[in-house]
Amino acid sequence: MNNDQPLSLQLFLQGAEIKRIGNMAVRKALEENRRRGIPNVFSRNGQNYYELPNGDITREDPFKSLLSKNNNGDETHSIPLN
Repeated sequence: MNNDQPLSLQLFLQGAEIKRIGNMAVRKALEENRRRGIPNVFSRNGQNYYELPNGDITREDPFKSLLSKNNNGDETHSIPLN
């Protein structure tokens, strides 16, 4: 996005405020996942990394072990939701 026309100061400040709010929301979600014992997922260079509740970082998907099959063959989740 290389335009010859620079952004106005107001547009720049609005974008900065939206970014600040988004960053706060992400930090809150990461902390809530840690509190609930849910692994956080990050991506770097197209590779997923998982932060486990104990703080370890792994590339092995921990969610596969949290999924189970019910009698109908449907996947059910054993992740606590509250």
